[in-house]
Amino acid sequence: MGVTVRSSESGPGIVGRLAPSPTGGLHLGHARSFLIAWLMARGAGGRVILRVEDIDASRVRPGMAELAMLDLRWLGLDWDEGPDVGGPSGPYVQSARLDRFEDALGLLKRQELVYPCTCTRAEIQRAASAPHAGEEGPIYPGTCSGRSARDESRLRGRRFAWRFRVGTGMVGWDDLFKGPIRSDPARVAGDFVVGRSDGAPSYQLAVVVDDAGMGVNQVVRGDDLVSSTPRQLLLYRAFGFEPPQFGHVPLVLGPDGRRLAKRDDAIKLSTLRGLGVDPARLIGTLGRTIGLGEGEPARPSDWVGLFDPASLPAGAPVLDPAAW
Repeated sequence: MGVTVRSSESGPGIVGRLAPSPTGGLHLGHARSFLIAWLMARGAGGRVILRVEDIDASRVRPGMAELAMLDLRWLGLDWDEGPDVGGPSGPYVQSARLDRFEDALGLLKRQELVYPCTCTRAEIQRAASAPHAGEEGPIYPGTCSGRSARDESRLRGRRFAWRFRVGTGMVGWDDLFKGPIRSDPARVAGDFVVGRSDGAPSYQLAVVVDDAGMGVNQVVRGDDLVSSTPRQLLLYRAFGFEPPQFGHVPLVLGPDGRRLAKRDDAIKLSTLRGLGVDPARLIGTLGRTIGLGEGEPARPSDWVGLFDPASLPAGAPVLDPAAW
């Protein structure tokens, strides 16, 4: 199959994406992030792709992909390409694209940009001292970095992951919402996994290959993924792909100050839909948190061309499930 980049036949228009993971029901936080991503693309006259990110097979729950699409359409969001409508860049389910990820990993191996790592999580925890902890836990200490990709053949019978060589230096981008950001990937997590020990691709690898292959040039997502962006930019550079615009929005919090999570059944979109909540009322409430309206009922299509990224509040919004 090869590692490919899709070029737009209709010019350099905006191509955004909605990428739910079928590990549980979507909640109000997802709804807000997806609404912003949709408005950013549609407001620029662009296209929207829906992709199901299901490579973490151990966490996938049956029926969740279909439920996510139902919830998003209930909200009034649509897409031009996706599992249910097809399109030129299918399949639109990551588990059906494994050959592309294998090809991408093979390219990194040939370039000696990755190496096999036999370290367990417990070993990394023990090797990384507290003063060197990164934003996401212990920084990988480089225990296996002396290996080359060719050493794979000497590790038959042993479980190992593939790590990308980060190198040194800052990586930066101009975030659509947060402005200029610079980060040193080596100080965040160090050399990172692109191929897991169970043979599956990592999130970092899969999302870069898929976004490039589908022609996505605008990625809007929660700011919990800010630390992933430098690593993804390194992969774009390694593959020779043009990176998309990145924009990171604050996560929604509950009244207790904790971020909303899929485990909170009371705030899942399917729960609200089952209770007969008017989606226009929900959209109106979300709109108020992104600088659109005063909470009056609305549909996403009412706001196409009206959303201004500069009007997005910098703080995390608080939504109370009891209000529904």
